[in-house]
Amino acid sequence: MGAIELILIRHGESAGNVAATHAQRSGAEVIDVGLRDPDVPLSEAGVAQGQALRRWLTGLSESDRPDSVWCSPYLRARQTAELAGLQDPRVDERFRDRELGILDLLTSAGVEARFPEEARRRSWLGKFAYRPPGGESWADVALRLRSVLRDLDDEEDGKRVAVVCHDAVILLIRYVCEQLSETELLDIASSTSVRNASVTRLVRPAGKGRWDLESFNAVDHLSSGGAPVTEHAGDEDHVHPR
Repeated sequence: MGAIELILIRHGESAGNVAATHAQRSGAEVIDVGLRDPDVPLSEAGVAQGQALRRWLTGLSESDRPDSVWCSPYLRARQTAELAGLQDPRVDERFRDRELGILDLLTSAGVEARFPEEARRRSWLGKFAYRPPGGESWADVALRLRSVLRDLDDEEDGKRVAVVCHDAVILLIRYVCEQLSETELLDIASSTSVRNASVTRLVRPAGKGRWDLESFNAVDHLSSGGAPVTEHAGDEDHVHPR
């Protein structure tokens, strides 16, 4: 037996999201954020989104509220959990964002200009298999998620568990839990950006076996809670291998 529901929450908009979107749109090569990725805080909009999450969670019936909380160690995720009133989260480094190695803080234009061989290798291998030097592929992230989900099941038997994490992590949890193929995963990723402070729910009433998708990327709680809906793709080039 194990958990019966996963409530996957992407962190609210961060200062890094804002800087990355500005850099992509302006054609800059480098994302000017001035902080390590784990230390990037929420933006003003991200704070409002966390507060809207709290209002939504407070309004849920007792049977729909999470029984426990697991969280990425990154500041933006921990701030989101705190603002949402998700108390005593278990912080686990396996829910951290994908590590980009030498490509960290570079836009697509920056990768093409500074590491053209890596750009070609990424295009050839595809998003799932490509591992930047010093970083992780999506397959690498899936491997650590299989590990933490096993531990979560062992400790959260029969419980509804909130997980506050990152966009690529949410997509890869879906990949693992729904037993998706690489093609199915990349089709979802290329057509849908996981929005800030969105909620994705996976259910498994028996506490074992394959999970079913109850809802994906929901943000109605933001609009009704007076918070902006923001969309920043944290991990852009969702390419299939050639």
